[in-house]
Amino acid sequence: MITEPELVGEPGPDTPADVVSGFDPGQGLPTGGRRRARRLLWAAAGAVVASAVWASAVFAYGIGGDRKPDPRGYRVESDSCAAVELRALARAVGEPRAEPSTELDGIEHPALHRIRCTVDFTVAAARAPDGEEASGWSTGYQASLTAELHKETDPRPEFEASSTLTEIDGTGVDRVERVPDLGDLAYLLIMEDASMRVQVVEGGFVVTLALSSWMSPPDIDNGTDGLPDVVDQPEMLAYRADLISDTREVMKALKTG
Repeated sequence: MITEPELVGEPGPDTPADVVSGFDPGQGLPTGGRRRARRLLWAAAGAVVASAVWASAVFAYGIGGDRKPDPRGYRVESDSCAAVELRALARAVGEPRAEPSTELDGIEHPALHRIRCTVDFTVAAARAPDGEEASGWSTGYQASLTAELHKETDPRPEFEASSTLTEIDGTGVDRVERVPDLGDLAYLLIMEDASMRVQVVEGGFVVTLALSSWMSPPDIDNGTDGLPDVVDQPEMLAYRADLISDTREVMKALKTG
């Protein structure tokens, strides 16, 4: 933590008199000399504070010696979606229907590499409100991953600011929870549409893994009058630990070292 600047190293009795030009040992320090000395002292203090700020940024934000964010060994390339297995979610909501699909808005630029990929899980029949028979409704889940490797600009300030958003892509943010022991900083965002997302930053690497669900009504072309009772949306918070676990595994898979 950066504390208030502290001025240290004030001249002592053994300090040579000629460290400040224009000093006359017989007359003491003239008024102009005092002002110059104070300016020099504050300039030195400013340099010390600036060095402390820079050192803190190196350790806290993962900035390298060349002022670029530290990649921390992560690799984000066009084929990185193949590393997305999501085993914990597969056990909880059903096996993926196919291999992860890579979206077309990926970026491979000297300043930023980004991939987006989605995984659709097997659709399952939703139970009736009494829980004893099929309702005719079905439910499905989709996971989406965005992984970014920033190579020129430290992403952490913007990442921290994103935790204060009240809306993302038109959907309100219900609440934000801090996720401990994951990357440099991680949040779980619980959205108003019952979807969830885990966002993590580590050095120049940023990853977001989101889980959403959808409900499909039954086929009404079977001679029945109207739709059966609407079933409740799945309780997404039940999969919070699975989402965090799979985020951790994705991060391991995208490390080159």
